[in-house]
Amino acid sequence: MSFEKLIVYQKSYELAMEVYQLSKQFPREEKYSLTDQIRRSSWSVCANIAEGYRKKVYPKSFLAKMVDADGECSETVVHLAFANDCKYITEELYIELKSKYDEIGKILGTIIRKPERIINY
Repeated sequence: MSFEKLIVYQKSYELAMEVYQLSKQFPREEKYSLTDQIRRSSWSVCANIAEGYRKKVYPKSFLAKMVDADGECSETVVHLAFANDCKYITEELYIELKSKYDEIGKILGTIIRKPERIINY
């Protein structure tokens, strides 16, 4: 199996693309700050999952990458909160995206608590 078949990877990739598209609407003055940060953190969720999957033969490395992915997930939610408070996105969109990132975080939390489900797969 490849990392691309993992549901958590698929969900995080899809969400990263959604964040990318919405960040195109942020003001130009945010290009090198919030726009850049939210894109990087959202992309890092799926990138860390992919990298961790390839390192699953080294359980500690795998686990560290899943923890990194979870951290990037939380970082993206913080950037979305800033985007919401700055009125770059609506409250409804913020709630929707936060809910999706919370779901990804729960999946990652399960993987972190029980890594053998992926490592031994």
